[in-house]
Amino acid sequence: MLVLFETSVGYAIFKVLNEKKLQEVDSLWKEFETPEKANKIVKLKHFEKFQDTAEALAAFTALMEGKINKQLKKVLKKIVKEAHEPLAVADAKLGGVIKEKLNLSCIHSPVVNELMRGIRSQMDGLIPGVEPREMAAMCLGLAHSLSRYRLKFSADKVDTMIVQAISLLDDLDKELNNYIMRCREWYGWHFPELGKIISDNLTYCKCLQKVGDRKNYASAKLSELLPEEVEAEVKAAAEISMGTEVSEEDICNILHLCTQVIEISEYRTQLYEYLQNRMMAIAPNVTVMVGELVGARLIAHAGSLLNLAKHAASTVQILGAEKALFRALKSRRDTPKYGLIYHASLVGQTSPKHKGKISRMLAAKTVLAIRYDAFGEDSSSAMGIENRAKLEARLRTLEDRGIRKISGTGKALAKTEKYEHKSEVKTYDPSGDSTLPTCSKKRKIEQVDKEDEIIEKKAKKAKVKIKVEETTTVAAEEEEEEEGVLVVEEQETSVKKKKKKDKKKHIKEEPLSEEEPCTSTAIPVCLFLIANTLLVWTGSLYFILFSLSEMSKQLRFSMME
Repeated sequence: MLVLFETSVGYAIFKVLNEKKLQEVDSLWKEFETPEKANKIVKLKHFEKFQDTAEALAAFTALMEGKINKQLKKVLKKIVKEAHEPLAVADAKLGGVIKEKLNLSCIHSPVVNELMRGIRSQMDGLIPGVEPREMAAMCLGLAHSLSRYRLKFSADKVDTMIVQAISLLDDLDKELNNYIMRCREWYGWHFPELGKIISDNLTYCKCLQKVGDRKNYASAKLSELLPEEVEAEVKAAAEISMGTEVSEEDICNILHLCTQVIEISEYRTQLYEYLQNRMMAIAPNVTVMVGELVGARLIAHAGSLLNLAKHAASTVQILGAEKALFRALKSRRDTPKYGLIYHASLVGQTSPKHKGKISRMLAAKTVLAIRYDAFGEDSSSAMGIENRAKLEARLRTLEDRGIRKISGTGKALAKTEKYEHKSEVKTYDPSGDSTLPTCSKKRKIEQVDKEDEIIEKKAKKAKVKIKVEETTTVAAEEEEEEEGVLVVEEQETSVKKKKKKDKKKHIKEEPLSEEEPCTSTAIPVCLFLIANTLLVWTGSLYFILFSLSEMSKQLRFSMME
């Protein structure tokens, strides 16, 4: 069996002397502990040396791409075909190419990897005629050349420029906001009215840079920066401003900050134009679909255009909303519908109920544009323009769906009927009124007297009944009943007094009415008795509570003394 071994100096082909020892993979490293042991296992059959570093770079570039170099092809035809033995290679892809083009049987297995590792450890002793110093110099030179070649022809190189540009643009926006906020707050102590009159930040800083102190606004000409109306308003506000006085040193520092803001704003404009040109050159279809800023942020988030092309449409749709996605999955709620793609113009001009659908469709078409830009040879934006037109048509159909008819053909617009106001005169319906008999609230004096006589008669009967019951009770209960009789008498006297007062009130209020008295039932005496007893009990309870409170006060005073 022959072994193909690539070095930075040239190609080496070894002959395996003892194939039985290759069967023991775990102990194969012991056979390469010294150069003497290694020479017993393998022997150098042919060595093809590179002439210079350029030839070595071309050979290794071809090997990395899975291709056969012309020099390697000559060696394999000359040495391996004549030997009629299988060839052991370190790369399975290279072995497949050799077998396809040269019809040679190639072997790639873990045993071959261990064999290659042993040859590499004893390479100085197995390849005669090559000094270690020359081998190290060739290895270093080849590494540097190969790195330059990969960087020069790398597809990620241009993507790196886009990633850096969009990151710098975001940083500049943050710094500009901080600087402008500080400038407005700082100069606001001197001229606070100017911040309300001029809303544009760049114009504000340019006015400060041109005028400086508040006193100079009266003689300053700001027609180049402001309209005539705004200029007159600024000058009028400067005369009656409530701001404090500041020194010249303070004004100098504020003007220096304004200069920084203006310079950063100009550089930001220049950087945005650079990003536009770079995006149109690298990803024209993506730029047409979602715009320069959103496309650049998608590329920066994925790392490169190639990495972004490997993502699915569903991943591109929520790219940038990873935190919200995992939080929704953890809490078992609805997942987000869009991420960075939300800032695209197509999604922004859609109504809220259709944003999810449009973002999904836009993500699908954007992925096609990304893959076309990453792997396609054509650099035109025709495909992106065509897909954007389809999405805009789809958006119009979604927006017009609510206006069209649900039934019928579905193509005709809904016809709205003309509104005509119809007034209806309604009459009063007396059937809903109450049918209860009416009676006057005012009563005659005679009626009141009759009611009083009836109440007095019933009270006398109640007294007689109570006296009869007193004779039949036990001697122990006589005292309690006497107290009840006394209570009843007191209640009767109080009732009589109340009735006399009511009579006087009725007489004073109105003259006697000629209306017929309404039929009403007399109030039972028992209710009066129960009410009066309750009043007596409440009075006695109040007296007991009052006496207890007085006793507690006396106890407190005694304790304090």
